Amino acid sequence: MGFFIFKTMEISFYKYQGTGNDFILLDDRSEQFPASKELVQKLCDRRFGIGADGLILIQNHPQHDYRMVYFNSDGSQSLCGNGSRCGFAFARFLKMVDQKAIFETTDGVHQVKLEGGIIRFQLSDVEMPSKISDREYFLNTGSPHHIVICDEVETIDVLSEGSAIRNSSAYTGQNGTNVNFAQLLPDRVKMRTYERGVEGETLSCGTGATAVGLLAGAQGMESPVNIETLGGNLKVYFQKKTEIYTQVWLAGPAEMVFKGTLNIATLRTKQTNFKGY
Repeated sequence: MGFFIFKTMEISFYKYQGTGNDFILLDDRSEQFPASKELVQKLCDRRFGIGADGLILIQNHPQHDYRMVYFNSDGSQSLCGNGSRCGFAFARFLKMVDQKAIFETTDGVHQVKLEGGIIRFQLSDVEMPSKISDREYFLNTGSPHHIVICDEVETIDVLSEGSAIRNSSAYTGQNGTNVNFAQLLPDRVKMRTYERGVEGETLSCGTGATAVGLLAGAQGMESPVNIETLGGNLKVYFQKKTEIYTQVWLAGPAEMVFKGTLNIATLRTKQTNFKGY
């Protein structure tokens, strides 16, 4: 038998944003943060918590500069391009790194660097787009992305149309997909995103911007491709090979918004043995 003890721990948090994609950043080098799906959901809630598209833990790593553990606002995990850039900015704030870094996250090891005030995050090699229809394509840039080419991205009902594609039977086996609506212009691509894990439209999506930029490259645009999101502008760099894109980089800003403290009640069980009554 046993009884429960509640222990309150005070944690400093930092809020960052990268082109409107916002994240809670925590220094978890001691690995004391009691991560759980329920706690992440509570902290990311915009009415009852801090509010964010995701939560990021920065931890020590035995071989690399740091480990980045990323959670979507629903508590699931995935690769996050804008989050990776914000994670690097936070690691610099913690003085763990300077102008560049190698770190591990959900899908493996990545490079990131600061050049001219812009943070550049390198993604893994990406296969050429898979054509679904004349105006729909699929790419996996570390996270899955369904792309719909449209004429007027401003008129799209992102919540309704994005949700329908995200939850379609075609993507059931991989826990759904992110959905990007892209308008290809001569000098840039305008995009909006329905983001899996947030289950709604976000102001920006880094892996989505990368997917859209690579699709634009397949359509004839030269690297770098300028991506215009609701939250700001990004650039996607790449080298196009026969069957894959290499040297894929996502470049854009990452800024601290504010910092604060939060109290978390943790539940522990204390075992007690009774020999009799």
